[in-house]
Amino acid sequence: MAEPFVRVRGLGKEFGGHAVLRDVDAEIRPGEIVGLIGENGAGKSTFMKILAGIHEPTAGQVYIEGQPVAFRSPSDARRAGISIVPQEFNLASDLTVEENVFLGAELLGAGRTLDLARMRSRTAELLAQLGANVGPADRIDRLSAAQKQLVEVSKALAFDAKLLILDEPTTMLTVVEIERLFALMRSLRERGMGLVYVSHKLAEVKTICDRVIVLKDGDKVREAAIAEIEPPEMARCMVGRELREIYPPKRAASGPLVLEVEGLSSPGAFTDVSLTVRAGEILGLAGLVGAGRTEVAEALMGLRPSTGVVRVTGRDARAHSASAAVRRGLGYLSEDRQGSGVVTAMGVAENMTLVSLPRYCSVPFVVDRARERQAAQTWRDRFDIKVRDLEAPLESLSGGNQQKVSLAKTLDPGPQVVIVDEPTRGVDVAAKQEIYRFLAQLAGKGAAVLLISSELEEIIGMSDRVVVMREGRVAGELPASALGEHEIMYLATGLEKTSAT
Repeated sequence: MAEPFVRVRGLGKEFGGHAVLRDVDAEIRPGEIVGLIGENGAGKSTFMKILAGIHEPTAGQVYIEGQPVAFRSPSDARRAGISIVPQEFNLASDLTVEENVFLGAELLGAGRTLDLARMRSRTAELLAQLGANVGPADRIDRLSAAQKQLVEVSKALAFDAKLLILDEPTTMLTVVEIERLFALMRSLRERGMGLVYVSHKLAEVKTICDRVIVLKDGDKVREAAIAEIEPPEMARCMVGRELREIYPPKRAASGPLVLEVEGLSSPGAFTDVSLTVRAGEILGLAGLVGAGRTEVAEALMGLRPSTGVVRVTGRDARAHSASAAVRRGLGYLSEDRQGSGVVTAMGVAENMTLVSLPRYCSVPFVVDRARERQAAQTWRDRFDIKVRDLEAPLESLSGGNQQKVSLAKTLDPGPQVVIVDEPTRGVDVAAKQEIYRFLAQLAGKGAAVLLISSELEEIIGMSDRVVVMREGRVAGELPASALGEHEIMYLATGLEKTSAT
């Protein structure tokens, strides 16, 4: 067996006297893929950030190829051969793909000038490996969230890394893109690279990993070869209890029409989209990346120009701004949480009331902080958000708890139509169950829910009907009785069913 590339002994980390990682021992060898799993707040991100040089440990030691190291910055870790694909995008939106891939580590040619040709060629090669529909000269601010995710992977692979850490890399990707990523990971493993794969998708961990490490409340509670552990046991180790059926039971929706969309079009994004959602119904919107799903949501919320008819409870709800859409009864949970969903430097309570702030002003421009805090406490309890101080900056929370705050922000104005785009991105299995239950409760109380997701299992498990988009148009609609992965993918890809299927 190969000697470990990375070994950690007694690793610990405290923030403000609170221990988030305690006495963790772990090893990562060349030529293996190690799964790192745990609930939100279990210590996974802290563990990774120590390896990547973002945080310094308060206890324990990191060894690289048997030698003790003390990383002071991500540059130190990268020089030691460690690259990370972060869960949240770390890209300069006004630069091109190739400029981002080599940002801070540009390739130089003769006379120490930028070797633009070599950087463009290398970027194109990396994007081709991932099957990304992105060009090296494309600007980041014009890419979808899924395309940005692939740029982050390319950025991490641009250098001769010996250890690659991937933090929730598939949350924005389609089945086809995930398979391409897994094929690349297997190829890197065969070439002797070590990989750490962090994911809440336990079936994926079972598929791609050789070994799994489970963290809970900052402690390592289980380590096993992947052949010795199944997803249900992984979940039990993570949450410390048995998880029952993750999706709530479906109920037939027979309420009146709440959302009516007719002939909605947006130049260069989608054309002639029509759909309806009834009170008490969850409508799934599926399709491959680039099909136009998120763009439809943005048009409904007044975030992109469009033509067509939008009605909420029979009234015109066409909006030219997000604030106008909220006034007309629509709420939107963005797929890009930190890009457009929340403000991480602001406090938890302030984020929860971002959209509905006028409700908390007793007089114009004066916020009633007591009422705001009371509302925030209600959402904290309702979603079991793990935060001790509601004034704490949102960036101090785990990704899953940030997602719950973002959902609370969406729901605080009391929308009649709730549009959720990748609502469980970066969320652990227990938190997913909570979010699914709450979406079902919203529908049960008469809300119309439009669910956009790249996870077919999620779409099937939660939706009463599914509208499938392909290349900017509605490709078809599937009732609950016909929902299945194959049926959705036939419509999403345009392939015909064969007698063999």
